[in-house]
Amino acid sequence: MDWGLRNDGGRLVATPTGRVDEDSWKDFGAHLTAAVRDAVAAQVPLVLDLSGLEYMTSKGLRALTLAKNEARGAITIHLAAPNPAMRRILSISRYDMLFPVVDSVDAVS
Repeated sequence: MDWGLRNDGGRLVATPTGRVDEDSWKDFGAHLTAAVRDAVAAQVPLVLDLSGLEYMTSKGLRALTLAKNEARGAITIHLAAPNPAMRRILSISRYDMLFPVVDSVDAVS
C-alpha cells in the first residue's frame, strides 16, 4: 500500500493505492490518523480517494472507524471513487452508512 496526501482547494485529499491487508493496515491507519489530524487543524474535509485501492480487509475498516473517532465530528471524512470491489466491501460492512461515499473527488467541495 502506498499513500499520498495533498491539499486540494479547501479539502485534504488522501490517495491510498494497492491493498490494505494484514501486512499494510497498520501503515494505512497511521497515515489516516495523521491526515485526520491535519484536516482537523486546517478545518477542511478529508477525502479518501479510493480509486487506486484494490481491496481492504476488516482491519482496514477498523482503521476507518478509528479515524472517524479521531475526527470527533470536527470534520467529515468522505470516501471517493471506490471501485466495484471496494463499493461491495463498504456496502456489506455498512460503512457506506457511516461515511459519505461519492463517485469522485470532485463531488466533494
